[in-house]
Amino acid sequence: MNVSADRISNFQTVSTPEEAVERLIALYDAAIEAQRHSLETFFATGVAPTPSERARFRYPELRVLHRSTAVPPVKQRAFAKFQGPGVYATTVTQPAFFKGYLLEQLNYLTRDYDAALEVGVSDQEIPYPYVFERGDELGRGAHSAAELAQHFPTPLLAKVGDEIADGTWIFRDGEPRPLSLFDAARVDYSLRRLVHYTGTDWRSIQPWILLTNYHRYVDQFIRWAVGVLGKDDSPFQRLVLPGGIAIERGLDEAAVAELIGSSPWHRFQMPAYHLVRKDGQGVTLVNIGVGPSNAKNITDHLAVTRPHCWLMVGHCGGLRQSQTIGDYVLAHGYLRRDRILDDMVPPEIPIPALAEVQVAMQEAAAQVTGERGEALKRRLRTGTVVTYDDRNWELRWSQERRQINLSRAIAVDMESGTIAAQGYRLRVPYGTLLCVSDKPLHGEIKLPGAANAFYERAVSEHLMIGIGAIDIMRDQRSSLHSRKLRSFDEPPFR
Repeated sequence: MNVSADRISNFQTVSTPEEAVERLIALYDAAIEAQRHSLETFFATGVAPTPSERARFRYPELRVLHRSTAVPPVKQRAFAKFQGPGVYATTVTQPAFFKGYLLEQLNYLTRDYDAALEVGVSDQEIPYPYVFERGDELGRGAHSAAELAQHFPTPLLAKVGDEIADGTWIFRDGEPRPLSLFDAARVDYSLRRLVHYTGTDWRSIQPWILLTNYHRYVDQFIRWAVGVLGKDDSPFQRLVLPGGIAIERGLDEAAVAELIGSSPWHRFQMPAYHLVRKDGQGVTLVNIGVGPSNAKNITDHLAVTRPHCWLMVGHCGGLRQSQTIGDYVLAHGYLRRDRILDDMVPPEIPIPALAEVQVAMQEAAAQVTGERGEALKRRLRTGTVVTYDDRNWELRWSQERRQINLSRAIAVDMESGTIAAQGYRLRVPYGTLLCVSDKPLHGEIKLPGAANAFYERAVSEHLMIGIGAIDIMRDQRSSLHSRKLRSFDEPPFR
């Protein structure tokens, strides 16, 4: 659709969610193209945009109007629900990419609440670094970042925050309520961070996410992904590696090996691997490395893609004598000693286990190992995981001993509690399945060459349990987005 200059600032009522999304796409594309053109002109001639030209460099805004004062319908789903009548609004970036997500939310709201939709141009400017795909286009010429900032919108950290997600936003009479957890500026900020950390285009990120802290899982994931791509009836299309390298279906072994070897994964702090499905329901694996800072960092950014679930599948220290290296730990609670989220989700706030995730992981463990009942319980133990910010917590054992005992913890790591708390905070279903790699309290510590054949087998099984759990949950998406994660003044969008 064409958007003329005299209409660009007007909010228009649209009849359907499809029409709303198409107008969002048109307005966004027009704004991006206008700013690109002005940047190219500035690079070539030094002529800055006029105020009227700069006024076009703005995100589109979506407004949903819920005017009914009748008793709202009772809906079991956890999202696409109004907390009361009013106007709800958000700015939107990359609407073509988020089209499916937007249509899902809007179809529920218009169908169940007879909500009205309006689309127009917001007051929120699009920062100039976000209008180019790669970013290296901005490196040309003799114009510095400071000079560009005089004439073009820049990323302002004061305008990028998680006040809505953290419940600290302030409602003011006459202003719309939040429609979503993240506005356009916050989403764009994270999309670019994802490219930086993972080494892949943010569009490759799939809605089912596995997070690990050990490169062995990457090797297993690549091996499994290449195998399923080779099956005639496979729903998967390609495997995207760090550096943007794609392994398509139908390649021979030599070509696949060459592509895998050419991936510059070591250049990126948290390399990601994406197995893409035809229906858009593929799997992403991110090697987040070690520590709660990395865990918070990557989940802050992954959350804006609104994934269906993220699961931690990594290593832990077993705290019980009965555990064996290679055993599994299914976390149902967390003793959070990571400290990184204490201001946002204080440690006294319980992080609940999500039944749908727990059941899926336990069933996947039974399917992959072929064991059930007591046999499975001997290898998979459910309990509390302690998450530390100090890898050498053992040196404080005399101080930590009492809390570990009181929590009845069965394992210790440096990421799981953070990832679960982030899922709770950012409304992304979460779960933890860890593999025991050492037993620090019982003399079985990590030493070079200590991994035995049983441990090697457990790594492969462990990854397949995580993938199996995703397969189970993929058909349960509506119930997966638990009401446990929603606040009393929650924005309508998931």
